[in-house]
Amino acid sequence: MIKEYKDHPLRDLNSFHVEERADSIIEFDSKQDLDQIFAEGATPENWYTLGGGNNILFTQRFAGTLLKPVGKEIKIKAQIDDSVIVEAEAGVEWDDMVAWSVERDLWGMENLSLIPGTVGAAPVQNIGAYGAEAKDVIERVHYFDVEDRKHHTLGCAECRFAYRESIFKHELKGRAIITSVEFRLSKSSQPSLGYGDLAKEVELRGGATLKNIREAVCAIRQSKLPDTAVLGNAGSFFKNPVVERAVAERLLAEWPEMPHYPTASPDEVKLAAGWLIDRAGLKGYREGRVGVHVKQALVLVNYGGATGNEVIALARRVQETVYEKFGVRIDPEVNIC
Repeated sequence: MIKEYKDHPLRDLNSFHVEERADSIIEFDSKQDLDQIFAEGATPENWYTLGGGNNILFTQRFAGTLLKPVGKEIKIKAQIDDSVIVEAEAGVEWDDMVAWSVERDLWGMENLSLIPGTVGAAPVQNIGAYGAEAKDVIERVHYFDVEDRKHHTLGCAECRFAYRESIFKHELKGRAIITSVEFRLSKSSQPSLGYGDLAKEVELRGGATLKNIREAVCAIRQSKLPDTAVLGNAGSFFKNPVVERAVAERLLAEWPEMPHYPTASPDEVKLAAGWLIDRAGLKGYREGRVGVHVKQALVLVNYGGATGNEVIALARRVQETVYEKFGVRIDPEVNIC
């Protein structure tokens, strides 16, 4: 079913709670709806797919059509040995998908608990947390291509996943509308507890069960990240920078306590953007109606009534200050519209 809303307010459709409007919002609940929306001669001139609105910052009126998937079906497609293939429609809330898997004793998603957003947005950003990424469980991604007006499927390798990257942010940007995602989950215990304080939190709950891992991840996130219902934010605003090993070694010589992580390349090292922002003296920093969160420096917050451009101005100040102190550039993870 297709529903269209004209001149629609966006405050409740973006987690920053920015007061902007869109010319049009079209909700659709099946992939067949896209055949109708993008029928020859009917294609919207300017469109953007809006999931949960958790990774977007509106800086002006959206002069076009926001497409919002609302289909929420989750179904088991196949069971192969120890694996279970599950397909979820794009409109399913990501954490509902994680909860669904944990309730059925299926491993693979538990470390990704409480990440805001929808299933359809997860492959675009290759969301991740606590040592896990969406690509670790994605089997296939189904999408509609607005250029040829056909439905396509990509396997995990074809999605070209990397840290907060995918083909959907590059070659297929502005073309692909994800309609559903298939996941390969496991019936066997596969705990991954090597990131931060996760192992300690899980042990306090009695050991590495799916339920305990999910509860531990949720507790850690809730202790560090602000509730969007209280403070407008989009979670982590910046990506963790990946730098050349020589740069990391230079920084470690001066700050030996600096968190750093290996990457797929032996010549590159991932740094913690939150640590860099904190050490640059910006944790808790405030400029009028916007600021850097007092507990998690990666998060920029709207204290109430701020515009998207106020958030952008703060983000630029953070970027400039970090670069001046460390010589490292940090890039936004949030999409700017």
